[in-house]
Amino acid sequence: MIQKLISSSTWSAKATDWASLILRLTFGLLMLSHGIPKLMKLMDGNMEFGDPIGIGVPASLALTVFAEVLCSALLVIGLWTRLALIPLIITMAVAAFIVHIADDLGSMEPALLYLLSYCALFLLGSGKYSIDAVLKK
Repeated sequence: MIQKLISSSTWSAKATDWASLILRLTFGLLMLSHGIPKLMKLMDGNMEFGDPIGIGVPASLALTVFAEVLCSALLVIGLWTRLALIPLIITMAVAAFIVHIADDLGSMEPALLYLLSYCALFLLGSGKYSIDAVLKK
């Protein structure tokens, strides 16, 4: 019974859909907890933020808010999932490999975890339990 469950391709297909849902909800909602304070900062006109790629503080903050709020919300509901993941992947790559490159692994680790999770989701797709799947029908 257990062998059949583990090696079943039907179970694996269902598991992939559930895995995608769990990853989308987990990393989308967790990223919103980082993005919403930045959105509040942007709306208050508080431009205390880094400029890691040299495009200016307002643009850096706005692009980060776009990724961490709008793209995370799209990820949670599973709408335009792969497209929404692109800004999130870029944002986390900048955080890991530019902002935290000189820091110890502990400081870089959250950005790396998000980055690699977003890359895995990009490969998995949104799965059956998403708006993308409903629109595809």
